[in-house]
Amino acid sequence: ARLHKCLGAHFGVHAKINMAFAGWFPARFKMNLVTCLWFDGRAREAANFYTKIFPDSELADHWLAPTDTPGNKQGEEVVVNFKIFGREFIALNGGPQFPHSEAISFQIPCKDQNEIDKYWELLTKDGGQESQCGWLKDKFGVSWQVISPEMMNYLGGSDPEGAKRATAAMLKMKKISLATMKLAYEGTN
Repeated sequence: ARLHKCLGAHFGVHAKINMAFAGWFPARFKMNLVTCLWFDGRAREAANFYTKIFPDSELADHWLAPTDTPGNKQGEEVVVNFKIFGREFIALNGGPQFPHSEAISFQIPCKDQNEIDKYWELLTKDGGQESQCGWLKDKFGVSWQVISPEMMNYLGGSDPEGAKRATAAMLKMKKISLATMKLAYEGTN
C-alpha cells in the first residue's frame, strides 16, 4: 500500500505489486550506484579519455537533447554513459554552473610504482595539476588519488615511529614514491 501511494503521488501511476514477482523483481532490476560527472560541454571528450586509459572500460550509449534544455540545445549530446574499471559512469554536459572540486575524488589503487608513474603521467598531462600526497586533478578538473595498498605497510605498519617517518615523507610528496616511503619507515633514508 505504501508503494502504491508513493507511485500514485509522485508519478500519477496506480499499480499493485503482485507478490509472485517478489523473488523476480530484485534479481531482474538490480540497483547499482552510478557516478554522474558534470562537465561544461566536454562529456564526450572526458568519456573517451577515461575509457582509453583505464582497464575494463568502454563507451556505452548516449542521449541527445530532444528539445532545448537549460544546459543544451536540441540535438546536442547531454549524457554519455561509460564504464571504467567495470563501474558505470555518466558524463553529463550540464554547463558551467558546477565545476569539479577536491571534495570528491577517485582512488586508483596501483599495484606498484610503475602503475603509479603510468597513471600520474596520463592524468597530469595536457593541463592536469599535481597536488599533494598522491592527489591530482586531471585536465577536466576531476580529482584522483594515485596510490597503492603497499602504502599501508608503512603508514600503518607495526612500528609506530616508522609510521610517523613514512607519514612525514608522504606529506612532502606530490606523486607517491613507494621506495621513499619504505626507506623512511625503515629509518634508512
